[in-house]
Amino acid sequence: MKSVGYDSATNILEIEFNNGGIYRYSGVPARAYDELMSSSSHGKYFHKNIRDKYSTKKVC
Repeated sequence: MKSVGYDSATNILEIEFNNGGIYRYSGVPARAYDELMSSSSHGKYFHKNIRDKYSTKKVC
């Protein structure tokens, strides 16, 4: 992951991946964002707990 942003008002998590793709994940609770950011492996946490669990929209 290149960068991660989170909007607690809308529960939207936005991730820019190293390949340049940017995706928005809707309905992500603040706890999941906090756990992602404090995880020793962001990629492993993402794949296990976020990737296929929330509605996704590709931004670019």
